[in-house]
Amino acid sequence: MDLHDALLEKLKEIYELLKEGKEVKIRLSSRGFLNIRFDEVKGLIKLGEKLSEREFFNAAHVRRFVQTILVASRVIKLLESGKHASQREMYYQLKHHLPFSKENTFECEAETIKAIEDLERLFRGKAIREQFHITADRRGALFGDIVIVDKSIPGEFAEFVPAKLGRGGWAIPSTIEEIEIKDINADYVLVIESAAMYERLIEEGFPKKSRAILITTQGQASRGVRRLLNRLRYEYNLPIIVFNDCDPWGFYIYFVLKSGSMNLAYLSEKLAIPDAKYVGMCLEDIKRYRLTNVLEKLKEVDVKRAKEMLRYPWISRFEEWKRELSKMIELKVRLEQQALASKSLEFVAEKYLPEKIENKIFLP
Repeated sequence: MDLHDALLEKLKEIYELLKEGKEVKIRLSSRGFLNIRFDEVKGLIKLGEKLSEREFFNAAHVRRFVQTILVASRVIKLLESGKHASQREMYYQLKHHLPFSKENTFECEAETIKAIEDLERLFRGKAIREQFHITADRRGALFGDIVIVDKSIPGEFAEFVPAKLGRGGWAIPSTIEEIEIKDINADYVLVIESAAMYERLIEEGFPKKSRAILITTQGQASRGVRRLLNRLRYEYNLPIIVFNDCDPWGFYIYFVLKSGSMNLAYLSEKLAIPDAKYVGMCLEDIKRYRLTNVLEKLKEVDVKRAKEMLRYPWISRFEEWKRELSKMIELKVRLEQQALASKSLEFVAEKYLPEKIENKIFLP
């Protein structure tokens, strides 16, 4: 699908209808909670078939309608020029007063982001904002023996190995579609919630010893990280193993990677990894590695979040995760990755991860 031509054709169609004074509307995948479903076969959170309509000749719709069209017109120019723009730049490029009015086209960046998401939903998840040349803030890093070719600079390309860039590795960009992977000398990808643990494993030489690619999400994974993981799994057949804190937030970060998110349910096919595995931390580690003295108390907000997660079908379908969350609610304790340092700085790289990964001690 040529996005440029598809967008141009859609705008021409709208223009002709407006010129003739006819009713004009656009149909988008409805993203309301009632239209979100869990596909048990694919293991993905997805949008249903329900569509929402946005009409130009409707006072309640016209603002969002115009905002979506403005974003579409700017995307066409970006595609024609080969340039990229951040969400913030899009906001400032498109913000202006409407003629004979004190109304602004956009009042804040959040409105621009919603219009960009509307454009994605117009394509029913077959195109993502990064393919529209719209970028978001980057977050996350990769370290490992993998040859990456970055073709994002017009007329040039950079070829490099993240393991040779220093202990920080490669800062993962928000746009992954222009990244080519030429060679991989690794058996799996280890995704790590915290940057501190990522750096600990690099310092201990874990990637080379274990033939692993390390990726830190630095909290909730960005779209760029999620898209890269999806590509590494399904284009390059690398297993994805996740290593997070043992608390509701670390667990939720894992399930966003695994099953997708409600907010981006229309993009789950491009962002999620249903067969990802969870290596830890988990409550069994308390007894297995004698970590009782380094437990943290669970706050009430954490307990509430754990109870909410038990109601999500993409989590509750696993008996192992039901037990894990129920036990956490009962004990009201949490366990951080860094708690393993109570054994020694080397413990996580020399015993904890090798033992669990080699013996496939995972949660689904």
